[in-house]
Amino acid sequence: MKVLCIHAHYDDFEFTASGLFTAWKEKLGKDLQARVIVCTDGRAGHHFRTPPETSALRFKEQEASARVGGYEFLPLRLPDGSQPREACLIVTRDFLAALWKAIRDFEPDYLFCPPVPQDTLAGIHIDHVAVAEAVRRVAYMINVPHAFVEEYPSADTEAASCKVPVIVNVYDSYTRGANRYHIAIDVEAQFEAICAMSYCHRSQIAEWLPWVGRHDTEAPSTAADWRQTMRRRFDKKNRELSIATSQALEVFTVTSWGTVPTVAQILKDFPSINDEHSRLDGLAEFLDRSR
Repeated sequence: MKVLCIHAHYDDFEFTASGLFTAWKEKLGKDLQARVIVCTDGRAGHHFRTPPETSALRFKEQEASARVGGYEFLPLRLPDGSQPREACLIVTRDFLAALWKAIRDFEPDYLFCPPVPQDTLAGIHIDHVAVAEAVRRVAYMINVPHAFVEEYPSADTEAASCKVPVIVNVYDSYTRGANRYHIAIDVEAQFEAICAMSYCHRSQIAEWLPWVGRHDTEAPSTAADWRQTMRRRFDKKNRELSIATSQALEVFTVTSWGTVPTVAQILKDFPSINDEHSRLDGLAEFLDRSR
């Protein structure tokens, strides 16, 4: 099993899918290959550190999280080798080409990314929306070998077929009030691992997020403080989604952007599905319409 998360920022993965990936790792062990790709350089996310200092520090924090979580971390590189800028990400041909290559190089079974917002009353983060739209736009091109031949020249005389993944949307806190989902994953058993991975991003959780004031986050003094904050975040998400439980859940929405799976495939592949709080009937109806 190969699973890939493509996110805008250093720390997005920890808040959306790290529990699922941990549960997958516990279930499959060495039969799981997990990779996280971050699409921006992290330069903008601070108020007293310089942009170069912030970028370098956030990169190191993501590496620390990867060591804790046992996944592979890669920054997205554009065809010229540079990283896209944080806080102003837009869908360009070079960005699409870089995503196309990153996906083709790994050939995941499942690809996770932010959702494309549907409700115009919901707030957004420009970087999250750009990643979501770019993955959606490039999805059909994954198995088109010459889609970006100018950006990535190839001397191959005969192209090999490339696996197209099932593409799944994660929860996005920036579109709070307009999120929807098909699958709820019980990550209560992985809660401590989620806290440990996210606590690696201390320039964000202890400095930037409390200062920017958009996430109801108080600066944690200790890992124990951070666990309490994370519990409140899970509780808040459950209330938003009308999920009546105090358990930690991660939620996901299956798209038809890539390969369209069956419900049986999802039930077989995904660990720790919470039947009570998942919306499998709605998923089945959507997938039937998508074939």
